[in-house]
Amino acid sequence: MFSKSRVNEPGPKHEGDAQSWTESKPDTAAPRGKASPSVLSSDLTVVGNLKTTGDIQVEGTVEGDIRAHLLTVGESATIRGEIVADDIVVNGRVIGRVRGLKVRLTSTARVEGDIIHKTIAIESGAHFEGSVQRQDDPLQQGKKAIPAPQPQAQVTAPKSAADTQV
Repeated sequence: MFSKSRVNEPGPKHEGDAQSWTESKPDTAAPRGKASPSVLSSDLTVVGNLKTTGDIQVEGTVEGDIRAHLLTVGESATIRGEIVADDIVVNGRVIGRVRGLKVRLTSTARVEGDIIHKTIAIESGAHFEGSVQRQDDPLQQGKKAIPAPQPQAQVTAPKSAADTQV
């Protein structure tokens, strides 16, 4: 009476179709979602600088500067160098300057260095040694305007007693 239609079933559409339902063609028209963060595992040591426009989660050791959009420093992580990111969450150890729009030190954080931030949150129990400075744009390279040289009054000493007027 009723028969099952094969129109909506997975599998080859026709007997001669080589592509099965498990082999799908990439959909180039579909928008890409946000990329997952790059993770540096706890057994990894990186010597050198890291730079990305994406997110990084560090669980291991980095000896160098890091520049990212979102940087998460794991509890077992140690970073020796400057870190610069829009959003920084420190759960582990950082030895160096921290510059971020939003900086958060959790209760397990250990930071030895200056923090330059737009907003900051420090949880109870966090260990911090350094100075804290608020700036509207902490991501700038720390280049301060060099003041123009001020004209100095010139004082000349007389060359000899004959040059002095009495």
